[in-house]
Formats: sequence, structure tokens, C-alpha cells
Amino acid sequence: MSTVTLAPRPAYDPRLVAAAAAMNANDLPRAEPLLRALLKDDPFDVRAIRLFAELAGRIGRYADAENLLRRAIELDPAFTPARANLALVLYRTNRAAEALDQLAQVTQEDPENLGHANLAAAANGRIGAFDAALALYERVLAEAPDQPRVWMSYGHMLKTVGRQADGIAAYRRALALMPGLGEAWWSLANLKTVRFDDADIAAMQQALADPALDAEDRWHLDFALGKAFEDRKQAADAFAHYAAGNALRRRRIPYKADETTATVDAMIATATPDLFAARAGAGCDAPDPIFILGMPRAGSTLVEQILASHSQVEGTSELPDIAQLARKVPDYPAGLAALAPEELRAMGESYLHTTRIQRHTDRPLFIDKMPNNWVHVPLIRLILPRARIIDARRHPLGCCFSNFKQHFARGQGFSYDLADMGRYYADYVRLMAHVDAVQPGAVHRVIYERMVDDTEAQVRALLDACDLPFEPACLAFYQTERAVRTASSEQVRQPIFREGTQAWQPFEPWLDPLKAALGPVLDAYPDAPQTYV
Repeated sequence: MSTVTLAPRPAYDPRLVAAAAAMNANDLPRAEPLLRALLKDDPFDVRAIRLFAELAGRIGRYADAENLLRRAIELDPAFTPARANLALVLYRTNRAAEALDQLAQVTQEDPENLGHANLAAAANGRIGAFDAALALYERVLAEAPDQPRVWMSYGHMLKTVGRQADGIAAYRRALALMPGLGEAWWSLANLKTVRFDDADIAAMQQALADPALDAEDRWHLDFALGKAFEDRKQAADAFAHYAAGNALRRRRIPYKADETTATVDAMIATATPDLFAARAGAGCDAPDPIFILGMPRAGSTLVEQILASHSQVEGTSELPDIAQLARKVPDYPAGLAALAPEELRAMGESYLHTTRIQRHTDRPLFIDKMPNNWVHVPLIRLILPRARIIDARRHPLGCCFSNFKQHFARGQGFSYDLADMGRYYADYVRLMAHVDAVQPGAVHRVIYERMVDDTEAQVRALLDACDLPFEPACLAFYQTERAVRTASSEQVRQPIFREGTQAWQPFEPWLDPLKAALGPVLDAYPDAPQTYV
């Protein structure tokens, strides 16, 4: 048999150079066919595989990106750029611990790369290793002090651990370097304690007037200016900016309210009394988790802070693990009915295993404060039947408008349109009313306005629902020193105040779409409409 010798390829195929240039220009339609052609000719070209993975990541196809990067590393274990890209994909898919494992090897191979240190800082913050995160940010900024986005990330971490003045200084440093950095302006506004002066407003308006301003900076500036004018009681100007920021953000979010309604319909059809009766005694019987769920901006961080002030409870964060488990169930939620008892137990044990990295004390109970877990309450009841579930609920107009003026980094696509928001709130109330009917007493509800009006009675009821003895520290929750990773981080470091319950009222003239979408839920609050039960 004759042997065919292939001519050696050039060190860099011109198509690879062109594809890299297209990627640098974010011209993905030009890069994709170049990379496909390269990989058709040589499916083992790890450089092309890495670029194709980066392209997949940029359009949100993270599973494809991960598979491609793992293939590149399999072909060339010493290909550090692919491993660094894999760490980034793992971080962006809420697997910070796995990202850190990859970064440990990347850092050994490329120790001077500050980009790796910056990603490691963010990943450490995601798992609650705040001291490590701060030290890494400080190292990066000592060596590269003119990086506005790193200063901003450093500010986020300082805010989280309660160093508010240092956080503000970091945000201001970012803006001194990049005055149009919208997220830094929004981060100042989002502290809820900063009041912008005339010079701040003028600077934001000047940045917003730049036609070349990036869309992400633009919507962040609109949200920040909305807060600035709301603080000045200029409701019309404030709403105009909130509406502009939301409209721009909504165009980038593929949210469909009909899909949420269909999911709730399917969950109600699946979560029947017969299902729970047939699975009695199944699941993992560990009592560790306390789930606080419901709408965002409904007082869940306040409830978390109260409970985390108890000597037996550790506060963690908004954990993605329940949603990740749900995605593994075929034909979810209808597929819940097909799960065997041993599968339910394994899922509960898996949840406890994957959340272990978030626990940094020896307290026996811990909090998962992911609000969107409301849609997975039947799953939680099946896999962790002894877990406590707290539904934090707030007046629909106050809650929904608070969401409308809040820019979320990710995960709350319903919040950028008043009609979408009303439908989402109504679907949430509908499912929780069903759970109350088929699993009476399984969920303890905290009504925000009642917590404000009679704090001690509500705190005692909350502790009773969690089988916890009363501790005075739970009433002095604002004195508890702990990291808080949500938009309410500064508010829960103060005593309860009433002003937040009426904040929506100056904006009522613009809330008709929200009222219409809420329907009977609005008049029935704090109860569910009878038609839902």
C-alpha cells in the first residue's frame, strides 16, 4: 500500500487569520463560514475549534461552546487559550467552582495573565469566597489601574461585603476613566443610598446624547437617570427614562409571556394530589434548605436577612441549582410524574451536593433565595420534602413597578414590559394558590406590608414556620454583618422603612397596562382570586 504525504499547512491558514479578524470586529456572519470551511478541511485544528467555540458562546449556545472547547483540550491538553475559554463558559453557565478548577491549571501555565486573575476574582465572588475575590481584584488593579470595568467589578464586590464607601469610590474611579460606562452609573443608583447631584445628571445626559453610545450603556444610563429623577420627585421624567431603558432592553430579551403561562398550566396539571400521595416518603429527607421564592423585589432579601441573623441559619445567595435540575427532567414539568422514588431522592441529594460549595459555616440550615424557584415548588416538594419554603409576596403594583425600574443583570426577562410583568405575577399567584390547595401548609407566606406594619409578630411566625426558636438578633437583622449579593444589599442594612410600600403611587398614571394584565389578582391581594383555587 502506498503512503500519501500531505503537504504541510502554513502555520496560520489565511482563513484563520481572516476569521480571527472578523471575530475581533464581532462580524460573526463573516467568521462562521470561514471557520466551517477550515474545520471541514481539518477537523483537528484546535485553533479553529476554539474560535468556533467562542462564536457559539457569543450567540448564547454555551453547550455547543463547551463541547467544542473540551474537544480542543482533548486534542491538545496544553492548549491554554482553549482551557481559559472553557473556564469563561463554565462561569457564564453558573458553574463557578468548575471554572476555578480550570483556572487553577490555566494560571499555572500563564501566571502573568491578568485576565485570568480577573475571571478568578469573579468566580470566587460567585461561590462566596469574597476575601479571595477582593484580593484578586486588588492585584489586577495594582498592576493595571486604568481598567474601568475592573474598577466596576471591584465596586460590586465591595458593595456585596458591605464596604459601601469603598464601593462608591471604586464606581467613581471607573467613571473617571470612562464617563459613559452606563453600568457604573446604574451601580451607583442601585445602591439606593446615592443621590445624584446636578453634575452627575448632566454627565449622564451628555453620555446619553452620544449617538455612538453602546446600547448596553444606553439602557443602564436610562435606568440610572430614572432613579435620579425619581429621587427628585420628577415622576414624568423618571418614568420616561425607565420606559426608554426597559423598551431598549426588552428588544434584546426573547421573553414570551405565553410560554410562562403554558408552563404554569402544565405544572398545575402535573402537580396533583395523587402525584404527591404516590410519592409520599420519596425524595431526600434532609431538612437543610430554606427556599425563599416569589417575585423579585418582594422583600425576599429582607426575609433572608432576618433568617440569616439566626444562629442556626446561613444565608447564601440566589442559587441556580433547582432550575438546573429541572432542565434534566425529560418533558418537564409533565415528566415529574414519571420519576421513580429513587430518582427523586438522587435529585435531592444532588442539590445538596452542588450547593455545598456555597456554605461557609457549620450552621445546619441554609437559604436558597432564587425567586424564580416559585415555578419549581412541586419539584422541590418531591425531591426535598422536609425543606422549608417561604413565599415572599408584596402588593402587585408596588412589586411590579419596583421590578420595572430595576435593571437585572440576567434572568428576569418578564420585567422589561408592564404587561409581561402583570401576567408573570398573575401566573405566579395562580401556581402558588394551586400548591396551597394540593399541599396545604407546605408554603409559608410572608406579606411584605404586614412585615412592615407588625415586624415582631411576622418574624416570630416566620421562625415558627422554619421550626426555629425566637432569637432577638432576628429583629435586629440590620446589624447582622454578612455579604448580600442582591439589589437590596444596602436596604437590608437599615431598619425596616415604610416609604417603599408607596413608591409606586406617583407613577400610577402610567400603570394601566400593568393593572389590566394583573386582572383579578390586583383586587384580591393579599389573597389569591377565588377562581385560582
